[in-house]
Amino acid sequence: MNILLRTQCFQLLKISTVSVRAFHKDYRLSAAQNFSNYESIKRDFKLEVPEYFNFAKDVLDHWAKMEKVGKRPSNPAFWWINDHGEEVKWNFQELGSLSKKFANVLAESCGLQKGDRIIVVLPAIPEWWLANVACLRTGTVLIPGTIQLTEKDILYRLQASKAKCIITNDTLALTVDSIAHHCETLKYKLLVSEKPREGWGNLKEMMKHASDDHSCVMTRHNETMTIYFTSGTTGSPKMTEHTHSSYGMGLSVNGRYWLDLTPSDIMWNTSDTGWAKSAWSSVFAPWSQGACVFVHYMPRFEPVAILKVLICGTFKGMKIKYGSMGKPSPAFDVKVIDENGNILPSKQEGAIGIRVRPNRPLGLFAGYVDEPSRTASAFCGDFYKTGDRGYMDEDGYFWFIARSDDVIISSGYRIGPFEVESALAEHPAVLESGVVSSPDPIRGEVVKAFVILKPDYKSYDPEKMKNELQEHVKRTTAPYKYPRKVEFVLELPKTVSGKIKRNELRKKEWEKV
Repeated sequence: MNILLRTQCFQLLKISTVSVRAFHKDYRLSAAQNFSNYESIKRDFKLEVPEYFNFAKDVLDHWAKMEKVGKRPSNPAFWWINDHGEEVKWNFQELGSLSKKFANVLAESCGLQKGDRIIVVLPAIPEWWLANVACLRTGTVLIPGTIQLTEKDILYRLQASKAKCIITNDTLALTVDSIAHHCETLKYKLLVSEKPREGWGNLKEMMKHASDDHSCVMTRHNETMTIYFTSGTTGSPKMTEHTHSSYGMGLSVNGRYWLDLTPSDIMWNTSDTGWAKSAWSSVFAPWSQGACVFVHYMPRFEPVAILKVLICGTFKGMKIKYGSMGKPSPAFDVKVIDENGNILPSKQEGAIGIRVRPNRPLGLFAGYVDEPSRTASAFCGDFYKTGDRGYMDEDGYFWFIARSDDVIISSGYRIGPFEVESALAEHPAVLESGVVSSPDPIRGEVVKAFVILKPDYKSYDPEKMKNELQEHVKRTTAPYKYPRKVEFVLELPKTVSGKIKRNELRKKEWEKV
């Protein structure tokens, strides 16, 4: 969810439309191109990967040097405000100095070394960005987490990752203290706070006394840079590993092709700091282009300020097909494949896969940490299985149907719950819905919708409302997709990232058999 501001003000001038910039082989900005000739740009796209690469040294410090000699606009590198009138602005030189102080806190004050894992659970405050860059400079492995994590979530992440350090604020410090004695590897606790807390290092005070003289460690392009815990709808979260090149270089594609950024631009991404989207559009994509990262720290989400964007995109100069995912980024060869990894023809539904052989694209995760069999199961033939199902039309545009595990097969028809949920969402009475399969003696399984009604509609007759929603879905999408079963509920089970746990709803239905 991105907003691009053209000039240093709050006037919205452009929202996440895309053009392309050719990139020098040193991964930095050059001249702009148009995407009207999409196929030739995609065919000629190439990134050369050096043996050693570190985003802090090779990109951020580069922009600091350009700034110092007047070869970058006066646009800030980082611009932060909140609802209380507070404001922070750093250029790349100031970002460099502060992140080096932070790096020295990690390396000298805490004794953390290259490869050590650090869990960072902070809201969208400036220290979150400094932590990201400091981890790059020290070669420590960053593990971001959302501030919505519970005691159980934090305990699981500390134990599974064997993290040596956690960085958080006053809100979660008490929670960490309550479970820290269960985490043998946890040696250091750093607090972003105006006041001291027993057992914690006060990061603000430590940085005041830290030196900004720091030499960035050497990191190979394929060394682990960050680990994200998945927020999937089945099982416990898994650790997904990303390397210095997959994010540090691979996400430059987003900045160049997707977001059309220049050093004069201001980029506003509203994603929670615990999600990978923050790395994509709040760190690597804008800063790879020398653009400014803008942050408005808000206690409440402002929907008018955002626009949803997808893994594919409709790029500048291309025809827009409403409802389509668009075409693949030039960095990826995306196909629709069958269960054996064979490429399917246009308009035929299958699994959406990314080609990884003979050349694995940058930006793809390295694997599930310490789970080789799970990693292997994510690949099929020459492709990585994204877990999505869809089809490609005759013009090369992709159309999403459902997550692979969620597809409902009723009387031989394949039905994606996303389609039914989208249809239900168009009805004025529906606040939210979750759609899954339900056992049926004749059809094998049928579509069932768990529906949350808006407050004004909760007094309606349930049977009449059920019939009305069924007829609405029949009119909105194919008639065979309508939910033969409807249950009105007050809430839906969700992951910490807000995804509906369809597996729990499905289990509830099938346990009745």
